[in-house]
Amino acid sequence: MSESKLLSVLVPVYNERAYLRHVLERVLSSPLPPGLDREIVVVDDASTDGSRERLQELAAQYPAQIRAFYQERNQGKGAAIRRAISEMRGDIAIIQDADLEYDPAEYGRILAPILQHGADVVYGSRFAGSQQRRVLNFHHEMGNRFLTFCSNWFTGLNLTDMETCYKAFRSDLLRTIPLRSCRFGIEPEITAKIAKRNATVYEVPISYYGRGYAEGKKIGWKDGFSALWTIFKYGLLDDCFDEKYGHAILHSLSHARRYAEWQVAALLSDMGERVLEIGSGIGNISRLLPKREHLTVSDFNAEYLEILRSAFEGNELVSVEKFDLTCDADADRLRGLGHDTIVCLNVLEHIEDDGAALRRMRGILKPGGRLLLLVPQCKWLFGSYDRLVGHYRRYDPDDLRGKLEEAGFRVRRLQGFNRASTPGWWWNAVVCNRSQMGRLQLKLFDMMVPVLKKIDRWLPFPGQSLIAVAEAQ
Repeated sequence: MSESKLLSVLVPVYNERAYLRHVLERVLSSPLPPGLDREIVVVDDASTDGSRERLQELAAQYPAQIRAFYQERNQGKGAAIRRAISEMRGDIAIIQDADLEYDPAEYGRILAPILQHGADVVYGSRFAGSQQRRVLNFHHEMGNRFLTFCSNWFTGLNLTDMETCYKAFRSDLLRTIPLRSCRFGIEPEITAKIAKRNATVYEVPISYYGRGYAEGKKIGWKDGFSALWTIFKYGLLDDCFDEKYGHAILHSLSHARRYAEWQVAALLSDMGERVLEIGSGIGNISRLLPKREHLTVSDFNAEYLEILRSAFEGNELVSVEKFDLTCDADADRLRGLGHDTIVCLNVLEHIEDDGAALRRMRGILKPGGRLLLLVPQCKWLFGSYDRLVGHYRRYDPDDLRGKLEEAGFRVRRLQGFNRASTPGWWWNAVVCNRSQMGRLQLKLFDMMVPVLKKIDRWLPFPGQSLIAVAEAQ
């Protein structure tokens, strides 16, 4: 690694006084790959057996390594992990139970796919041929395998052990996933959501020293039924982006997988060899764009830029640039780099002076280069959703054509896009003035995209969005 990175070890604790010191000292002494430092983020979930007092002692003994946090009331493992995620500072995160079932000495093996192969997530599998494991309850293992099978059926992954504690993540990915489960449902929930985010997932074998209920094991048969419901629930709902990283209304369209693919497919034939995407956000569209001669992804938000850098780390065909469409200096910095295509989807409507923004994009493109725009259409559709996400306007075709020509472009194509959602947008945002769309409604829309895109041109109303392909003169 070219620079030091920080590993955050996330430790949820509930009534583990007997094992806590031993576990944390093993975490402290576990070997890490070169260039990796550690912090241990421990969350006590309102323990009643003296675990809190033991944790306070350990935090005082190792103040540079252990950061302790305390829940006011017992909420469950999932809630404790959520708290730990919100407090972590690291570049990589790994979950560690506060018992002796998993061996911290294997961190190097688990982290290797992230550090060496660009993985987003790594699962440590108890069933993938580990060196050794304690022989335990057959029915408990069959329950785990059954839940893994059900999870794989919905996610399309081929994991051997979905319920494992040992999961390592790129922290920028983990921070942007909303987690709702308070108990052990956190395992199938997070698996469903990384699958929907198209994360790169690896699995490595680990040793396992499971304990029985007499030794303090807490998961029970009720949690198995809860896990099945969680698998089904998040198999249907696309609740995989924290609203902080993409408002729920934007997620309703631009973060829907099939809809995003439809947008890119509508523009693909007009894309050249050196593409600049403006307003990449956390990269949901970026991952679908062609990597021909070169792709530059950009945003002005520092947190988004860090996520993009992590997502495309090591990819020689992709570079990440800070770019504010309202800033002349940023535009000047990108001039002369030979970009023959600019992709700007759902961005221009957020710029107060959109004419100046179009002129900046014209200045970046080489002569004959193409600007591919997607903007919201129909001024009469402007409503609550537009106001909530910071739209200054919606566009009509003649209005957009005039602005493009004034900025130095020749319009090659203007077309309505996504007619199917126009009635729903009008009803929800204009008539009912709603503040969000239902997730089930969004899921159904995304599921229908393969059919809707075939009949879109025949529907009798204007598109909810407008596509423009313009050539720099």
